[in-house]
Amino acid sequence: MDLKSVSSLLHVLAVVIWVGGMFFAYTCLRPTAAQQLEPPQRLTLWLGVFEKFFPFVWASIILLPLTGFGLMFSIWKTFAATPLYVHIMYGLGIVMIMIYLHVFFAPYKRLKQAVIIQDWLAGGKQLNQIRVLIKINLSIGIIVTVIASGGRYLAALT
Repeated sequence: MDLKSVSSLLHVLAVVIWVGGMFFAYTCLRPTAAQQLEPPQRLTLWLGVFEKFFPFVWASIILLPLTGFGLMFSIWKTFAATPLYVHIMYGLGIVMIMIYLHVFFAPYKRLKQAVIIQDWLAGGKQLNQIRVLIKINLSIGIIVTVIASGGRYLAALT
């Protein structure tokens, strides 16, 4: 396996883990937890889920730019030669990373504190903010995945 193949594999794996994890959490876990658990159990569950999931997101936000740049320069050699769809993917990826960093360092940090002191109302507000930001990031992640899957074919039509 050459470096391009390994980079491509790691890139796709990081996307699947991050976007797939958000999809599962948002569309499956969130509505079930909201329906079946009272705030103390629900907030404690989410804190545990985030503690398990966020290390994978950290790995993804490190791997994605590294492998993305590596692939970009190994295939097109320069920014100028890189197709527009790749620039769009990269720009949206940066937005996703910034949103994640905000989630991690602001509402997630406050959620942890609220659970520790058992302030379920404050914890619920933080979890709701995280939910909104994950919805935004999930939407962007799906758009990026569509662009990644179809961008080269659309670029070939122009």
